Amino acid sequence: MAEYAIILDDLAVAMRLGIHPHEAAPQLVLVSVRLTIDYPQAPDADSIAQVLDYDGLREGIHALAAGEGFALQETLVERVAALCLADRRVREVRVRSMKPDVYPDARVGCEIVRRR
Repeated sequence: MAEYAIILDDLAVAMRLGIHPHEAAPQLVLVSVRLTIDYPQAPDADSIAQVLDYDGLREGIHALAAGEGFALQETLVERVAALCLADRRVREVRVRSMKPDVYPDARVGCEIVRRR
């Protein structure tokens, strides 16, 4: 078994996320994901077919952001975690969302870890 960490850091998406009236319009959200993946063996063919293609992860997060939106960051990170865990090779996923523009003096976010 070969263990790898795949990291997608600070993916910037514009989406509706929040409970306040001013959050009805799309706002900047940064999404970071760290996957712990078990491959049966270390990739030896230098081929994307042997590993998780992170293009699909990025596209999946963009699709979630393009939807109706979420009231809670907790809901967003759970949906991203479920997207990641759909690949049976993923043993653990850490997902963080961050809203950098809510406050003038701080960013606010949510982070979870989910394991198989």
